[in-house]
Amino acid sequence: MKSLPVRRTRRQAQSGFTLVEIAIVLVIIGLLLGGVLKGQELIENGRVKNAANDMNGISAAYNSYLDRYRKLPGDDGPIATLTGRGGQWTTAGIAAGDNNGVLAVTAAQTFTGGGENDNFFQHLRASGFITGNPGDVGANAMPVNAWGGRLGVTNAVAQGRPAARVLVCLGNVPGKAAAALDVQLDDGLPNNGTFRATQGANNAVPAGAAAAYNESQTYTVCRDLG
Repeated sequence: MKSLPVRRTRRQAQSGFTLVEIAIVLVIIGLLLGGVLKGQELIENGRVKNAANDMNGISAAYNSYLDRYRKLPGDDGPIATLTGRGGQWTTAGIAAGDNNGVLAVTAAQTFTGGGENDNFFQHLRASGFITGNPGDVGANAMPVNAWGGRLGVTNAVAQGRPAARVLVCLGNVPGKAAAALDVQLDDGLPNNGTFRATQGANNAVPAGAAAAYNESQTYTVCRDLG
């Protein structure tokens, strides 16, 4: 008697993904996207903190210089007085100010190193209050901020202030970061208080103050030093 052929009952392997597998993949993608966004937020928060520290550091250095030498950094002079201090003060390229008690830097010179602007950073570096080469001149003397713009100073009537003030300024600051800095350092209003903002990219000259912050815009922000 012939035996009957064995019937195959094993199912052929199914192709594609199950709903559970798709759900797991979606969860992983969501976690990755969340991590990327959180990382970007942490980076931006770090830049804001760095910029705030830069502004606070310049303010502390400025006032410490006044306490030590009884003169304004940048305006200090004559050159014989500076080089007579020895040390970093003898670095080639350091220039003296006119020693008239006024920091001569117009709004247009804020990020160019013109006037006594580069002198300002030379003197703070030579005295050891900030780091960097005290012999750098012109725009090269201007530190670079967290967004690739310049950090400079001016002594001008700017951004709606009633009189000329010595200001430390940052160029090329994104709107969201500018607003965060204002909240952290002042009152959150771009046209009021000691911290103010001018709309404009590429190290715009501090001029009129913005009425409100717009996250899609770029700003020059300035804070009173004294």
